[in-house]
Amino acid sequence: MAVIIPLLSSDFPDHGTREVAVSGGMRAEVFRYASGVAALRLLTPRADIVVLPFQGQQVWRAAFDGRELAMTSMFDTPVATDHYLSTYGAFFIHCGVTRIGPPSADDLHPLHGELPLGQFETAELVIDEAAGRIAVRGRFRHRIAFTVHYEATAEVSLAADATQIEITLDVVNKRAAHPLELMYLGHANFRAVDYGRLVYAAHYTPEDVAVRRSIPPHIKAGPGYAAFLAELAQDPVRHHVLDPALPFDPEAVFTLRMIPDAEGWSHAMQVHPEGHADFISYDARTLPLAMRWICRTADQQGLGMAMPATAGVEGYAVEAEAGRIVTVPPQGHWRAQMRMGALDAPAASAFGAQIDRLAGRA
Repeated sequence: MAVIIPLLSSDFPDHGTREVAVSGGMRAEVFRYASGVAALRLLTPRADIVVLPFQGQQVWRAAFDGRELAMTSMFDTPVATDHYLSTYGAFFIHCGVTRIGPPSADDLHPLHGELPLGQFETAELVIDEAAGRIAVRGRFRHRIAFTVHYEATAEVSLAADATQIEITLDVVNKRAAHPLELMYLGHANFRAVDYGRLVYAAHYTPEDVAVRRSIPPHIKAGPGYAAFLAELAQDPVRHHVLDPALPFDPEAVFTLRMIPDAEGWSHAMQVHPEGHADFISYDARTLPLAMRWICRTADQQGLGMAMPATAGVEGYAVEAEAGRIVTVPPQGHWRAQMRMGALDAPAASAFGAQIDRLAGRA
């Protein structure tokens, strides 16, 4: 039987760390960053994961076998803020649920919605010694009178011998008579590496790997940026090897039409020059699109290789016209499932062959 340990903000010390649970090779510690943000560290013989249980349940850092997977940024530690770009450096961020993407003149909402920095009402540590699994779970509730009322339960789970985490988000529409319009993006930010090779379950065509040509208001583009996007729009294969000479400054964003496997999941990875890889897999039955985000600047090295989503990031009006808004009925339920982590060279080779078969390249 799993042991559930409720976590309170007062459990997190202002200085140092405090061990809260040990089970077999699994361990959990709580601490607080100098900014005041509470953090929970999940440790196994192969993993070191830092989760912010009350601030969006972001996964701030994720290391496997001593290798950090999270993007680099100007934020060494998280900041206690409700402004998305004022603490941007996490490995994984839940985005949504009422909106995703940047706001526009007709779409006045916080960048990527209310969930990324949402204050979770509850958090708990879950240890299942028999299954060899440790997890953190939390609940977020969003209410605006006459408009929206939902409850989201997020969980980050880690097996004792694994080099991957499993992430779920369950959303329940709490309104008695009105549907919930839902938009979601799983913003997984891997560390881009020089000459990393992108392998993913899509046809490598401009139609299925479509670059965003519009420039959102929070992006300040320099000379040559629009021309680079035009080149990628014509030939997306050009970005499949992350040559440091490619000008991903400030960013490039793609919409991917991924191909699911027989179980309804789709997959992508970044293969490092040494042969090992980073990967992400997700349930495409509820997350039918994927976004790709690449940023390679002096301040940030980020790769959202295939960020699972319900819709694109061009704003509510555009996505509604395209029929990509999920409708959750009154008292209804919606679920997202993802897993992401690291692969050694033999596993990466086998996984790449599986992906290529899905896309008809083998």
